[in-house]
Amino acid sequence: MGSIKMCQMMLFFAVLSAVLAVTSGKNSTDSYWLLRIKSELVDPVGVLASWYSRTNTCRWKGVVCSDDRLHIIGLNLSGSGLSGSISPEFSHLTSLQTLDLSSNNFTGSIPPELGLLQNLRELLLHSNYLSGKIPTEIGLLKKLQVLRIGDNMLVDEITPSIGNLMELRVLGLAYCQLTGSIPAAIGGLKNLQFLDLQKNSLSSVIPEEIQGCVELRNFAASNNKLEGEIPASLGNLKSLQILNLANNSLSGSIPLELGGLSNLKYLNLLGNRLSGKIPSELNQLEQLQELDLSSNNLSGTINLLNTQLKSLQALVLFDNLLTGSIPSNFCTSSSSLQQLFLAQNKLSGNFPLELLNCPSIRQLDLSGNSFGGVLPPALEKLENLTDLLLNNNSFSGKLPREIGNMSSLETLYLFDNTFTGSIPVELGKLQKLSSIYLYDNQLSGRIPREITNCSSLSEIDFFGNHFMGSIPATIGKLSNLVFLQLRQNDLSGPIPPSLGYCKKLNTLALADNKLSGSLPPTFRFLSQLRLFSLYNNSLEGPLPESLFLLKKLGIINFSHNRFSGSILPLLGSDFLTLLDLTNNSFSGPIPSRLSMSKNLTRLRLAHNLLTGNISSEYGQLKELKFLDLSFNHFTGEVVPELSNCKKLEHVLLSNNRFTGMIPSWLGGLQKLGELDLSFNFFHGTVPAELGHCSRLLKLSLNDNSLSGEIPPEMGNLTSLNVLDLQRNNLSGQIPSTFQRCKKLYELRLSENSLTGSIPSELGTLTELQVILDLSRNLFSGEIPSSLGNLMKLESLNLSCNQLQGQVPPSLGKLTSLHMLDLSNNHLRGQLPSTFSEFPLSSFMRNDKLCGPPLESCSEYTGQEQKRLSDTAVAGIIVAIVFTSTLICLVLLYIMVRIWCTWRKVMILSSDSGGTEHNMEEEKWDYGDEKKRKGEYWKVNTMALVPSKEKQNLSSPSCIFQLKMDSETMVGQGDVF
Repeated sequence: MGSIKMCQMMLFFAVLSAVLAVTSGKNSTDSYWLLRIKSELVDPVGVLASWYSRTNTCRWKGVVCSDDRLHIIGLNLSGSGLSGSISPEFSHLTSLQTLDLSSNNFTGSIPPELGLLQNLRELLLHSNYLSGKIPTEIGLLKKLQVLRIGDNMLVDEITPSIGNLMELRVLGLAYCQLTGSIPAAIGGLKNLQFLDLQKNSLSSVIPEEIQGCVELRNFAASNNKLEGEIPASLGNLKSLQILNLANNSLSGSIPLELGGLSNLKYLNLLGNRLSGKIPSELNQLEQLQELDLSSNNLSGTINLLNTQLKSLQALVLFDNLLTGSIPSNFCTSSSSLQQLFLAQNKLSGNFPLELLNCPSIRQLDLSGNSFGGVLPPALEKLENLTDLLLNNNSFSGKLPREIGNMSSLETLYLFDNTFTGSIPVELGKLQKLSSIYLYDNQLSGRIPREITNCSSLSEIDFFGNHFMGSIPATIGKLSNLVFLQLRQNDLSGPIPPSLGYCKKLNTLALADNKLSGSLPPTFRFLSQLRLFSLYNNSLEGPLPESLFLLKKLGIINFSHNRFSGSILPLLGSDFLTLLDLTNNSFSGPIPSRLSMSKNLTRLRLAHNLLTGNISSEYGQLKELKFLDLSFNHFTGEVVPELSNCKKLEHVLLSNNRFTGMIPSWLGGLQKLGELDLSFNFFHGTVPAELGHCSRLLKLSLNDNSLSGEIPPEMGNLTSLNVLDLQRNNLSGQIPSTFQRCKKLYELRLSENSLTGSIPSELGTLTELQVILDLSRNLFSGEIPSSLGNLMKLESLNLSCNQLQGQVPPSLGKLTSLHMLDLSNNHLRGQLPSTFSEFPLSSFMRNDKLCGPPLESCSEYTGQEQKRLSDTAVAGIIVAIVFTSTLICLVLLYIMVRIWCTWRKVMILSSDSGGTEHNMEEEKWDYGDEKKRKGEYWKVNTMALVPSKEKQNLSSPSCIFQLKMDSETMVGQGDVF
């Protein structure tokens, strides 16, 4: 089907060509078409100025004519600065054999009309801005030998019609945006010698048909997305000299058949997923000069021998899983090996002495392995070595002084080992040494003055050792020094003034030492300085005013020193990105010159003695991300111009004397992650607009004079980790919207006037860990049992409120809790058993709490019951005494009445005479008889009647009562 379509296309172009030939007449000359093409191009430098009709076409710039000068056979306009699109009119130059429009600024697509140029042998359109697909009509150019259209913006698949170009020798499609697979049709190009497909997005596997390109010498398909295994059939390409498949996703093992490519000079398979062992068959590649198998998953030992690979100059095996050590017969004195890169493997053992047999080695990289032991003094045999990289191993012991005899050495990387001792003074003989990196070792002693004899030194990094003493006074001799890193040592004394004469210095890092004194005025000569780091020293005094001349400073960190005076000398650069002067004694206001640092991203001036207001000019710092002015003496209000700093992520203004209300415009800082305004004199309410800061992680407004309610918009801060509002005058309830702040791990609301109950929704904040502090408020009601869900909570303070009820048993499940304070409330009942480890003070001054560490609830209940019994007993006793007294009084009253009544009877009896008396006496006698019969005791009634003497002695009340009774009886007469 494809061949039929191609035939139809050829027939169409043949007819079109014939029509053009008939209709064009005399205007069909090549010069006419060239002028037409010129009219469509943009020629900014006048390269085509010689193209005009009155001159001989063969003398036009870039034009090549045939021997008979009748036809144009070549057009070379490479690198002419032309722009516009490639005109379809080129199709009229039918005799054209070479068309070179490379390295210009052409845009648009490749015109399919170029397929009409049947005599074309070379088409060079590379290095332009062409887009679109590769036209299928390219396949019509049967005589084409060179096709280079790479380094453009071509897309889509490689057209299979390229497989029709049987004469093609060079195919360059690199540096485009081509996708799809490599067409199998390319395998039919028997004459193809150069195939460059690099830097595209080609995928799928490498087609087996590629073995059909029997003349192929250069196959480069690096930096694509090729996958699968490397075809073993590539071993049939006996003419292959360059094979570059780097940076793809090829997997599997390296084919043994590659060992049969006897002409191979360059093999690059880096950056794939190859595994397994390195095949020993590669030792047969006697012509091989460079072998790069780095950044794969190759394992096993190194079995490549330079004794067989006699032409090998570069062996790159870094970033694999190779183990063991280097073979003993790896190298000979006749070796050509110059580069050996074995970094980032698992090689072990002592320094491989076998390498000392390779005097030709210039670059040796064994970094990132597990080599150990001491460095051999015989290392000096590598007299041609320029770069020695042994960093990130386990080498130990002292540095051999013989290194000073390696006169060609330029780079010495020994960092991240465990070397001890001092730096050999012999290193001062290395006149070509440009970089020495010894950081992260255990070196000690003084930095030798001789090191300053290495006049080529441009980089020194001694970070993280134990060097002591002063910086060599002669360091100013290193006129080529660009990078000086001496941080984190024990250096002391003043900074030598000669350092100011290292005028090429770009980075100066002397932090984390014990340096003292003031900055030398010679630093004014460090005009190239960009990074200036002196933090954590004991430097003091005012800054030299001449530092203002350092116009390229970008990073300044003088924190944790004793500098004083104005900070103005550090503000001379317009390129400042970081200024950290924390923990010094700088004073005075912040100079307005700071507003000129338009690129400033971090400003840290905390813990100084700075005064004044925040200038409105600082609103011009549009790139500012970190602002820390805390612990100073700043006053006034926070100026609204800072709202222009939209990139602010940290605003730290705590421990100053700022006044006014918290600005509502802070809510417009959408990137704000930390806001600390604590320990100031802010008043008014908490602005609800802060709820718009959706990225806020920490909000500290404590220790101010804020009032009103906590705005419910705080619940919108769903990223918030820390909220501190303590020690203000806030009132109202905790908003229920707090339940949306699921990432809170620290919540402090103490010492306010908050009321209501503690919201049960706080129990949903399961990330709370550091503290939940609601103390010293006016909370009432019960402690919500949902707080038992806060399993990560370490500190809970609910003291000094008006909480009631029992302590929820669920709180006993808080196994992470190590600080608890429920004191000064109205709680009662039994404490959870797990609270026994907390001190008594955690529960004091409540109503009726019991259980460990307080007294046990059983004793408490017994005492309560005992107290109830005593009261009951006392009540009963009182009742008994009262009742008994009442009964006694009643009985006494009755007895007195009886006695008084009998008394009356006796008086009446005496007045009545003997008859009645006898009759009465008989009655009693009869009664006595009954008594004697056992039913009654004998009663002598007369014994109840007192004598007259006794009557006279009766109480007046009784006499009065008797008189009354007598009168009654007399009045009643016979009734008695």
